[in-house]
Amino acid sequence: MIGFAPGRRIISGVPIWRCLRQTTRVPIYTTETQLPFHPGASSVLTASSRLTSTNSLLNIRPVSWPVSRLCHSDSGCTSEKGGDSKEGFSLRALVQSPKPALYLGFAGLLPFLSAPVLMAATHSFYPEVAYAQVVYGATIVSFLGGARWGFALPAGSPAQPDWMNLGNSVVPSLVAWLALLCRDNIAEGALVVVMGLGLSLHYDLTLLPGYPSWFKAMRTILTLVATFSLVATLTLKKYCSEKKLKEILN
Repeated sequence: MIGFAPGRRIISGVPIWRCLRQTTRVPIYTTETQLPFHPGASSVLTASSRLTSTNSLLNIRPVSWPVSRLCHSDSGCTSEKGGDSKEGFSLRALVQSPKPALYLGFAGLLPFLSAPVLMAATHSFYPEVAYAQVVYGATIVSFLGGARWGFALPAGSPAQPDWMNLGNSVVPSLVAWLALLCRDNIAEGALVVVMGLGLSLHYDLTLLPGYPSWFKAMRTILTLVATFSLVATLTLKKYCSEKKLKEILN
């Protein structure tokens, strides 16, 4: 039976608020001797149960999200160690580059730049020189994939040698191989190399962790210069007359 009383609702003669209070109680068990009954013990136990239930709700530990599967669980990402994060970087970090890496990196731009400079100086387009530039670009793209593969293998590396990292390391080599197959069409080969350079840069800056900021800054500058050199070669192919390299050598 359900009856109504002023100020409270009764179910079978028991107030609802008392039923709810009893359901939220957390029984307190102890290995000590049982406490003797006392008239005020009921109120003490009720207050204690309320505090216990409240503390159990408030004492919630924050969720510990696992480290990204791209990183080792024992070493963690470099961002958690106070190192470089993958969120972004500044080109000013280029001044922190080691001199061997800085000098060798920018020296690697000479084969990229020499081809369009030679053709612009002679006002002619040489297919052999353009294809040599494409071959060099394909070599660089394959090298960038191998660098990621080698970076993921050491035990202390923040990048795991899993399907994600090693698979992405193989993709630039396949792109470079496709560029070499475009011997009869220099424009397609150059575009494939540009795509491989951009894909490798995207992997290193956003998808995969671990590289220091100075390397990311250097990679960005080198990739942009190499891309512009290939675009310049394609522009010269469109506006300059095509000649054979034997003509300039003779």
